[in-house]
Amino acid sequence: MTNRIQASVRFLAVELLTKIEQEGAYSNIALDQAIKKNSLTKRDANLLTNITYGVLQHRLTLEYWLEPFIKKEKKIIPWVKQLLLSALYQMQFLDKIPNHAILNESIEIAKYKGHDGIRKFTTGVLHAVLRNGVRDLKQVSNNVKKISLEVSVPEWLVKKLFEQNGVAKAKSILDSINKHPHQAVRVNTSISSKEKILADLKEEKLEFEESLVSPSSLIVTKGFVPESRSYKRGDLVIQDESATLVVESMDVQPQDVVLDACAAPGGKTTHIADKLVNGLVVALDIHKHKVKLIMDNAHRCGSANKVAALEMDARKAANLFAPQMFDKILVDAPCSGLGLMRRKPEIRYQKKKEDLMNLQQVQLGILNKVAGLVKNGGKITYSTCSIMDEENQDVIQKFLKEHTEFACGKTMTINDIKHDRDTKTLSIYPDDYGSDGFFIATLTKLQ
Repeated sequence: MTNRIQASVRFLAVELLTKIEQEGAYSNIALDQAIKKNSLTKRDANLLTNITYGVLQHRLTLEYWLEPFIKKEKKIIPWVKQLLLSALYQMQFLDKIPNHAILNESIEIAKYKGHDGIRKFTTGVLHAVLRNGVRDLKQVSNNVKKISLEVSVPEWLVKKLFEQNGVAKAKSILDSINKHPHQAVRVNTSISSKEKILADLKEEKLEFEESLVSPSSLIVTKGFVPESRSYKRGDLVIQDESATLVVESMDVQPQDVVLDACAAPGGKTTHIADKLVNGLVVALDIHKHKVKLIMDNAHRCGSANKVAALEMDARKAANLFAPQMFDKILVDAPCSGLGLMRRKPEIRYQKKKEDLMNLQQVQLGILNKVAGLVKNGGKITYSTCSIMDEENQDVIQKFLKEHTEFACGKTMTINDIKHDRDTKTLSIYPDDYGSDGFFIATLTKLQ
């Protein structure tokens, strides 16, 4: 009985959800590790993914529904809360699973992980939910709170998106973030041609579509990329379409010397290296283990001879490198990650409004420190995986005010994404193409 319960998908989901909430683990990484460690079948892996992401994506909704049934309890053990939320998610969102199966296994998990009191509590709560049903979200009178509960996004973030994008666009963004993320990859042509790579993918029975966002990207619709031969030999890099646009917009030349100031895990570093012939990309990261990760990725992609990875805070780069040493600099800045809510749903609950201004100071600090390292006529590309003005437009405006030697040019992409926009910077929102939210600005140092 013990082994059966421990090996069950619902048990693994409770363990994962508790780890994500209590330890701040990344959902995508923790999920991949759990699937590999437990050698799950495709069917079980899909169910574990569904439950884990489903609970994370709908957490505020589920907590609102659960609240009336547990309000007498002063404090609930974290794993018990995750057990109840996962059971409630399955009852409300997964039509093909019968309630008795959800109920029976949830009670078995409570019995195995806890004492008899927890088993009785779990049983009572779930029976009450089935008997009475859940609260109707339409009865919430406050519009912001209602939207917050419907899409499971904190109220402060709903308000911010309304203020910065208008009601219609904000609702479109919020309606898109709980959809299943694409399995996107970038084709690495350092080793092989795109034509050969596509032929190999077809031979491996991976099904894919060409990206509308970038010619370097593919959307894999069938097959698991990390297990493919093409991935293992470095032909593919797991990277969202929007992220691919960053290096695409840099117009890297074969002989360029490029600084990737915040480089880990190295997806953009290897993309830059892919475009070099006799040039070099210097990749910095503040953490030693991440520097190793950058070089591991560069070796896998066949571009290690064009990459130099160093352990360094980008804000101290001027202590090592000469002024005007680089043709181009990429500052893919540390950010809130709020453009990744579809792919990493837990992010929306981990960030607070004040984090945006704190991050802005870090972002400006990096830009200010590397500004002197780019040649006259060279470019700094600033990017984030955020959709918040505080980390994007506001950073650029403040930087340009302090650095009159720079001008903001229009960010260009191969497919001329959003060519009719009013801004020179490029903002990609999750609802635009079904990709991650991203921001890219192109800053040219005047001659």
